[in-house]
Amino acid sequence: MAEVYHALGLHMHQPLGNLIALHNSGQSWEAKQILWCYDRPTRMLEGYQDVARLHMSFSGTLLKQLEDFGVRQTFGDVVDIPDFLNRYKRAGIEFVGSGLFHPVYPLCPEADWDAQTEWWQGLGRSLLGQQSFPGFWPPEMGFCMEMIPMLQRHGYKYVLVDSIFIKPKHEMRWEELRYRPYLARYGGAEIVVVPRDRELSNAQLSGADPGWFQHEVLERTKWCDFPALVTTWTDGENGGWFRTAKVESGFWGFFYRPLLERARAGTLGFSPIHISDYLRRFPPTEEVEVHRGAWNTDHHWGGDFTQWTGSLLQKKGWDEMRRASDYYWEVKKSIDQGESALPNAEEVRHLVARAYDHLLCAETSCNFYWGSRWVHRSFDDLEQTYFLLDTAKGKMNI
Repeated sequence: MAEVYHALGLHMHQPLGNLIALHNSGQSWEAKQILWCYDRPTRMLEGYQDVARLHMSFSGTLLKQLEDFGVRQTFGDVVDIPDFLNRYKRAGIEFVGSGLFHPVYPLCPEADWDAQTEWWQGLGRSLLGQQSFPGFWPPEMGFCMEMIPMLQRHGYKYVLVDSIFIKPKHEMRWEELRYRPYLARYGGAEIVVVPRDRELSNAQLSGADPGWFQHEVLERTKWCDFPALVTTWTDGENGGWFRTAKVESGFWGFFYRPLLERARAGTLGFSPIHISDYLRRFPPTEEVEVHRGAWNTDHHWGGDFTQWTGSLLQKKGWDEMRRASDYYWEVKKSIDQGESALPNAEEVRHLVARAYDHLLCAETSCNFYWGSRWVHRSFDDLEQTYFLLDTAKGKMNI
């Protein structure tokens, strides 16, 4: 019988400014439930350090809110944010990196990928207490092969991809496509791709019974003739399953802890593991390619990015994003070439840095997720981007 391992991950994300917006719009109860979801994981791991192997990803837009003094003060009577961040630093969780403003990388200008990735790492190191992050969670699971050189440059060893997008170079069995990491190469760079089981992840998100989940994992892997890695990853704060104040009837009390109890008793049939530990023990050697795609949403399957590109206004937003990015890099190049002759170089650099922050913020996936309803947020940031770049150009006389 093959060895079977389970890697469980939770993705934590809030649109920029959303916690305060909920509080100010009279939805403080929802904000409290969300914040409890961030405070809860380390408490649920207490006493289970011998068997718990949890992964977590935090969006940069959420981390920015968690470091904000105003957010900490507003919700100080709900949770102690500095306290739970300190608990994260010593909880034994495998944190993975992401993008600063939660961009759908394949849809965003490639010239901006490095900044989104590197700036998240700086924030992650500060708040999560790790100097490096072994894996990468693409926002919305939006992945394309062109990202591989960028991810390698920033030190990532593996990236999570949706299992349905694995493109084998030869015929593979159903279980091989889902439960085995592979190498993927592009432009002379390589990374390990870890398939996420879409169906089991959907179950994890929706309120799975631990007995059913245990049976399903063992049934799905019974024909594996290799050490199987079953990876499930979902949002960790959406829906009553995660937000309920009655912990015993939600994800942690009804599902996760019973799995850990069975793992400790030796009756689970598979072993919780950190992905980095699995890869050290069983380094992949076989190569695959990965189709462009994102994870499934409520209405779309993810392969065509329709959730973020389906309406006319969404398409216009992406077109303007690319033009604004091109304009930024054009202005920055001019400044870099003539900076030594500028009497007001520091002021100009400040204007350009502010413009880039607005540009990256405009790339937030949430601006496009809700059809045409939030695209105006992207346009608002792009207007500021153009204004600041034009101002910088005027001070340079270019």
